[in-house]
Amino acid sequence: MVPKPSAKSAGSEGTLIEVTISQIIEDAMNELGFSLVRVQFSGGKAGRNQLQIMTEPKEDREMTVEDCQMLSRHISVLLDVDDPIASAYVLEVSSPGIDRPLTRIEDFKRFNGELAKITLRRMLDGRRRFQGRLTGLSANKKVGIETSFGRFEFDFNEIESARIDPSEILIRQGAAV
Repeated sequence: MVPKPSAKSAGSEGTLIEVTISQIIEDAMNELGFSLVRVQFSGGKAGRNQLQIMTEPKEDREMTVEDCQMLSRHISVLLDVDDPIASAYVLEVSSPGIDRPLTRIEDFKRFNGELAKITLRRMLDGRRRFQGRLTGLSANKKVGIETSFGRFEFDFNEIESARIDPSEILIRQGAAV
């Protein structure tokens, strides 16, 4: 069986444990009406392991504390059955938030026109970090961004990490109040 790509970070398949956890929980989350944004497992030297599940409702609405609680209970049961993590850990279920990570190629189309910060795996024109306005996906499925240095396009798998820059969103929300 070939693992499905994890919703860890842009262009990344994640660690084996993150891929395994994604496979265990993703179908159940979809059935409950939620999309998996990211699975991130981090371990501390003092045994403080943390499993972060970032998710969002499929329908256009805000994520609530009750959603997180309900998903946490469901995910806990699924992980208790398959037990993919050998040591103790803290489970955190959260929404992506205003500075959400862009973890799937569809995110770059969905958030076309928003300000974003993108870090590449390798240098491109002497840079790894790009900040600017997303221009969606090109016809050949390259991610586009318009920066103060010009327009750039890169393959999704060249992206190490990407997230929305919330500065403009915060200004819009402040104007709406």
